[in-house]
Amino acid sequence: MQSILVPLEESDMLASVLQMAAVAAQEWGSYLEGLYVRREYIGTVPLNGGIPVVIEELRRDEWERVRQAHALFDKVMGERNIPLDAGPGGIRPTAHFRADAPPGEAFVARHARLFDITVLGQPARRESAPRMATVEAVLFESGRPLLLAPPMPPDRFGETVVVAWNGSTETARTLAFARPILQRARRVIVLSVEGGMVDGPNGEDVVRSLDRTGIVAQARHVPQHHGTGETILEETRALGGDLLIKGAYTQSRLRQMIFGGATRLILEMAHVPVFMAH
Repeated sequence: MQSILVPLEESDMLASVLQMAAVAAQEWGSYLEGLYVRREYIGTVPLNGGIPVVIEELRRDEWERVRQAHALFDKVMGERNIPLDAGPGGIRPTAHFRADAPPGEAFVARHARLFDITVLGQPARRESAPRMATVEAVLFESGRPLLLAPPMPPDRFGETVVVAWNGSTETARTLAFARPILQRARRVIVLSVEGGMVDGPNGEDVVRSLDRTGIVAQARHVPQHHGTGETILEETRALGGDLLIKGAYTQSRLRQMIFGGATRLILEMAHVPVFMAH
């Protein structure tokens, strides 16, 4: 993972997201770009028949938010000894702050196509949490994986990796993206849950496939406890996993919004970093 994008959205998890991104950049020796995400409405309000009018107070408020985000970015990078703006071809890891992007998550998803991975905060049902809209935009529109930061980011990760395998194309694609991480791991467990599989290869098949590429793994098939998502998180904790790999939205996004699902629960409740793709 040579390049990392970390969108900087105002939330109570921004410091944790930056810590997670910095740990990942150190682990992989990556270029890290902090992208300040502006609000859609900042700078204009509809007045006089809908004509956008610049409001200086809103503009000053926005630049203060940019300043605070930039200061926090520099602080976290400094604490992790990651140099800023080392330039192309320079030392790695290195970090750069960018504040000139268009507003909204649509640009974030498009820009993420240029990076190996995007680091985002864990969305939750509270006002100051990272936005689910940004997470889903990156999952569905970037064509790239994301790394979801838990509320308490670890100092290291990727030593004991749990693959939540369900036989789906989404999980197969995620596993392919995660190959560099699996190659570095000390232990890889391919976890499948009874009742949480779709028509496709089983965990033992995956282990044999990984073995052909030099990745040693073990399969673990377990009964479902309270639900597929809950079982995955419980087993990850019991196994000492410090990274969970999960294909996102095998069921449709709408169905998971209405009825719930493993992806939705893991997005909101995971206690370890989660590597995801759709």
